[in-house]
Amino acid sequence: MILTPISPQALPQILDTYDAGLAAHPMAQAVFRRIAKTRHQCPDLKADLIVGCEKAIALAVKLGIPIIDEEPVMAFSWDGHAIRARSETSVIFHEIAHWQVAPVTRRHICDFGLGAGPETGRIAAANAAVCVDEAVQQHEESLASLLGILWEVEYDEPAILAFAEQNWLELYDRLGTHMYFVKSVDALGSRRLINAEGRPCVVPFFSSSP
Repeated sequence: MILTPISPQALPQILDTYDAGLAAHPMAQAVFRRIAKTRHQCPDLKADLIVGCEKAIALAVKLGIPIIDEEPVMAFSWDGHAIRARSETSVIFHEIAHWQVAPVTRRHICDFGLGAGPETGRIAAANAAVCVDEAVQQHEESLASLLGILWEVEYDEPAILAFAEQNWLELYDRLGTHMYFVKSVDALGSRRLINAEGRPCVVPFFSSSP
């Protein structure tokens, strides 16, 4: 899908419209506002995409997730044992979020049994390991996307860039777009991956549900 380009000049109006669409959902609106606030870190919608990698790696260590100092193109983003962390900051946070979202029964499968991600090198092998249907793939991808973005917020990264890049602002003025965001926030909450304030949680290894 080719996304509509977002200009720095248009971003404030886009964010205001999105915010207004969440008025009936205060928790989701508060989550969105924390993401939107990071626009001040990149007023021209550009930032160093590598500088925050050590923050993401520190989170992985805190969660007990092994790290390999290689590029994902060498094999997999997640090989069933470790994240390949020679990548952009947002990508590492995204893979951590996938690890949190995936049920324990799929954490031993390359790319969590969802198929190859954009950075994976061994595409055929990752796609051969798919063990869920398309609906699960899409749902987990959305949850991992939003959770990774929320981790970026917590670690003082320009999360608005990933929010735009990962399609959350496309059709920003549509009710369906706002409701999809609300449902995604609610789903993270029901899995105990965010707390009552909508902030991401470090949860026990066994707590992710299928």
